[in-house]
Amino acid sequence: MFNHILVPVDGSDNALVALEKAVQLSLIVGARLSLITVYRHFSLLEASFSMVRRDDPGPMDDIMRDYAKEVAEKAKAHAVAAGATDPHAFVKNGPVARSIVAFGKQHGVDLIMMGGRGVGSTESYLLGSVSHKVTGTAHCPVMVI
Repeated sequence: MFNHILVPVDGSDNALVALEKAVQLSLIVGARLSLITVYRHFSLLEASFSMVRRDDPGPMDDIMRDYAKEVAEKAKAHAVAAGATDPHAFVKNGPVARSIVAFGKQHGVDLIMMGGRGVGSTESYLLGSVSHKVTGTAHCPVMVI
């Protein structure tokens, strides 16, 4: 059935619900479980408008990478607490949806399970949510929880 399940995590409640479902499915079918957190590059212009740590802002990419690592590690601990035996967590930089799909293709993922944002189909299409983009471009089945 499925040998390798990928779960994109962003720290949201919906992502954690999808992670719990992925853990359950991975235990049933004996699939490997990988988690990915993707952060996007901030341009110098975007960073100049940032209010993060006003006294010592530091490079925005470093701040985002550190936060992404924290999200990935918390998700990995959550997966272990839910019963996963050996989940692997990865942090990538780039366009979120494209990075998720590319990672899945490169690592032989045969199912992507991810949280949805809970918006209607018209609104989702107009906003271009990550889950919508992943379902439209993935090489494998995508289950949106």
